[in-house]
Amino acid sequence: MFLKAGALSLALLLASRVLGLVRESALAGAFGASGLADVAVLMLTLPDWVAGVLASGALAYVLVPAWAGQPAAQVAATQRVVALRLVTGVALLALLLALWREPALAWLAGGLPAAWRPAGAWALLWSAMALPSALLAAVWATRLQHEQDFTGMYAANLVVNGVLIAAIALAAMVAPDSAIQWLGAGLLAAMLARLVWLHWRIPTGAGDPVPAPAAALPRVSLWLWAALSAGLPLALPFAARSIASQSGPGALATFNYAWKLVELPLLLAIQLVATLALPAIAKAFAAEDQAAARRAVRSAFALAWALACGAAAALLVGAPAIASLLFGWGRMDGAAIARVAQWGAIAAWGLLPQALIAVALAVLAGRGRMKPAVLAYGAALALLLVAGASGWTGGAQLMWLLNVLFGLVAIATIAALGAQVRSWLPWRAMAISLAGLAVVAALSFGASSAAAWGLWTGLAAAAAAGLLVVAATWWGSIDLRSAR
Repeated sequence: MFLKAGALSLALLLASRVLGLVRESALAGAFGASGLADVAVLMLTLPDWVAGVLASGALAYVLVPAWAGQPAAQVAATQRVVALRLVTGVALLALLLALWREPALAWLAGGLPAAWRPAGAWALLWSAMALPSALLAAVWATRLQHEQDFTGMYAANLVVNGVLIAAIALAAMVAPDSAIQWLGAGLLAAMLARLVWLHWRIPTGAGDPVPAPAAALPRVSLWLWAALSAGLPLALPFAARSIASQSGPGALATFNYAWKLVELPLLLAIQLVATLALPAIAKAFAAEDQAAARRAVRSAFALAWALACGAAAALLVGAPAIASLLFGWGRMDGAAIARVAQWGAIAAWGLLPQALIAVALAVLAGRGRMKPAVLAYGAALALLLVAGASGWTGGAQLMWLLNVLFGLVAIATIAALGAQVRSWLPWRAMAISLAGLAVVAALSFGASSAAAWGLWTGLAAAAAAGLLVVAATWWGSIDLRSAR
């Protein structure tokens, strides 16, 4: 029963991420890499990004443990209090965004041409109207996570992306001047459809109302650290995308598409490994079983690192083919596809430190020591903003800078694990994976030759490169084999 439910949840998670890629592909085909594409990408991604930074991760970190063992009526009462406070607070934020959308647009998409700035202002207005729905959906999705209704939680993403894809298709068929209005209406429809789905999945008949004291929330400091630890990692690529927009029309959309090339393996492989390893790590620490903790952490590091090196190898070889498959149709021109492939191949190197970060964060969470990670991410974000203010606005520059910043965060989080980290890191497995990636990088040096392979040859070469790196590590390291 549990195996079937877990397989269904994983399939829905994969389907939701793939459908998210289809949404980005539809945007690229409909609007290309243009000022209108910048406006569309900003409008459709801003509400859920704000919800993710302010609430989504923090809700899971704080409420799911707090709800454990509580009666359904008390859970429902806390849910209502949290939803009311968050929606009220974000409604004020939405009002400020609507009133000050011109200054906000200058920061979020500074390179937007003057001809598209009115459309950009309208886009921020539509995003502002969608913000309360996004925050309420985050609260309700956390309730489904508590109920272990992962099917309902992941299927909500299918609902919202399905409606948005339909809205993008309709907007592509109308005049550019009215496309933003169609997309805005579609955004609100998607948010409403997701709320309807989530509300339908939430259990009803929880029992008698609980008195107000029983619905008291966890302390403010816990909310603050949870929000920072979950939100700052999301802020880095978003801030880099906004900085890239300063370099001209289409840069925001191009950076967004390039980041999508690394986001799927990051979410579905690396961070999934850390998520699956967290229960075993936390259990070992709670039992003070050092041997079990060492085995769990080494296996998680080995698997996350091998998958990161494999994904990076696949992108170094096949970025032109992958970019062409996902975005090379409709109104995207060849030059824009080449930039997406180039920036995505650069970002591939950032998967390696992010693999270390993901597992290190799981260990720190299991030990209740998230402060070093928050400080490291905060410093990285500050450095990124300083670099942007100093004129680092090129997409390739920013991708390299993100790689360096992720590397610094990885060093900080690894150091925070303490002296025992030397025995926790699977040095042999990591060396094999890195050596395999280095060989692939050397053989694939020269993007022009890779681009000349063609679509299907390039995709096959990318898959072969990634599988060879992982297979070599599997053959040469017991740590990776034990990760099963």
